[in-house]
Amino acid sequence: MLVLLPPSEGKATAVRGRPLALDRLSLPALTDARAAVLDELVRLCEGAGEDGGKAAEVLGLTPGLHGEIAKNARLRTAPTLPAADLYTGVLYDALGLATLDPAALRRARRSVLVFSGLWGALRLTDRVPSYRCSMGVRLPGTGGLAGYWRPHLDDVLPEVAGRGLVLDLRSSAYAAAWKPPAALASRTATVRVLQVTVVAGVEKRSVVSHFNKATKGTLLRALLTEGADPKTPSALAAALRDLGFEVEHPGNGSQLDVLLR
Repeated sequence: MLVLLPPSEGKATAVRGRPLALDRLSLPALTDARAAVLDELVRLCEGAGEDGGKAAEVLGLTPGLHGEIAKNARLRTAPTLPAADLYTGVLYDALGLATLDPAALRRARRSVLVFSGLWGALRLTDRVPSYRCSMGVRLPGTGGLAGYWRPHLDDVLPEVAGRGLVLDLRSSAYAAAWKPPAALASRTATVRVLQVTVVAGVEKRSVVSHFNKATKGTLLRALLTEGADPKTPSALAAALRDLGFEVEHPGNGSQLDVLLR
């Protein structure tokens, strides 16, 4: 199973550790593309003034986040940490990589890819510095990062997917960077989390961002802990039901709805 995750805006910062080594990252076919984005991002942030200048505008940073610009300017020399320790948002808190048992952690390292506006995609073992560069950013030279990464990821990820299920838990901004090709469609599953409430006797369903992220982290943790290895969306739905989730999977499509009551 290949699991596709978004990153998180919240990131840990390493106090010490070796600096970035692009040639040691997984998916080495992306090295040149990573270097190009890294070079432009560092140049942009090195030239920022006290008010953040063009860098703040490009990165969409409010004045309170201008410290992220200085962080980006030091990306080549800053200490690194594994991607498993870097991301600290709601999904990753619920996934709880640090508290997985050894077998489940091995499965996570083998199966999870984290998408990134700066790095394209990372394995959990890849060491990178803390950074700020979302997939929605449009760099002056490179352009929109989702469009930039698409052809590079098209070349790399079908082989990485192998013959197993592709479980796509990305948000829409990161899903735009790579769409599984038609050959993978029958074994690609996406998950939508719906909050179910009853108002005046009528059931209402809505998408709530916090619960969406937390539930995706929780269900992935359950799959990794159980060692589940479904091959199709239907098999995934069955596995999640066995793990106690309420799941609807209409027809033979790729989308599963996980209901929270």
